[in-house]
Amino acid sequence: MKTRDEWRVTSDATQRALPAGLAFPRHASRVTRHAFTLIELLVSIAVMAILAAMLLPVLNHSRQSAWRAQCTSNLRQLGMGTEMYWDDNKGNCFRYIFGTTNYGQIYWFGWIGPGPEGQRPFDLSHGALYPYISDSQIRICPALDYALAQFKLKADGMVFSYGYNLYLSAPSSQPPVSATKISHPSGTVLFADAAQVNDFQAPASPSNPMLEEWYYVDTNTSYPNGHFRHNQKANVVFCDGHVDFEKPVPGSMDSRLPNQFVGRLPADVFTHP
Repeated sequence: MKTRDEWRVTSDATQRALPAGLAFPRHASRVTRHAFTLIELLVSIAVMAILAAMLLPVLNHSRQSAWRAQCTSNLRQLGMGTEMYWDDNKGNCFRYIFGTTNYGQIYWFGWIGPGPEGQRPFDLSHGALYPYISDSQIRICPALDYALAQFKLKADGMVFSYGYNLYLSAPSSQPPVSATKISHPSGTVLFADAAQVNDFQAPASPSNPMLEEWYYVDTNTSYPNGHFRHNQKANVVFCDGHVDFEKPVPGSMDSRLPNQFVGRLPADVFTHP
């Protein structure tokens, strides 16, 4: 084996044996590295900005499509739960309000207790559909932005993103509406995307209107309650169980928060006996 000195001698001899101009560099392993110039850096940033601008609409469209698909699934399951309720209750539709207990109110979706808006306790186990859907997340639409600065919670947590057709709820003084007598179930809304603009209940005010959950849908003109949150359309499950979308009545969008797309559903989807 050659010693270090012998390798050095051999290398020197090889260098002398090469023609002029072809000598091996002493530091051939060193590679000269060039940094980005300012122009190259700016060009790279511009290219990335253009790519991001092209991709963001596609990603946003995909996200919106996923939200609508999840909402559609939620409503379909709410429809199935309602049909099971009808089967167990002689075909009778449940009422919007069931009564008062523990200083609170029992609605179709559960109990909400007393207290300031956004701090009221709630209990879903009192709801008409609880035996069929429990407190699963199918009650929450992913497209309803609960983190919105202008969103006002009704209770101390997210309760329900959907509204029940108020015309299927008979007054307490009358017998319940029979589902078997709904004349046009495929065209009668059961649940729909719902919300309301509140300008009268703290922390909301006329100068600070806020979006809030709303638990029924009807033809109210003063405070419309259809929420067209899926590309300005509202998802709806009908009384025959199928899910579709509805567009708002022209000119019905609530001007108090025009960018939140709260408006009226067409009157003909509320047909009832």
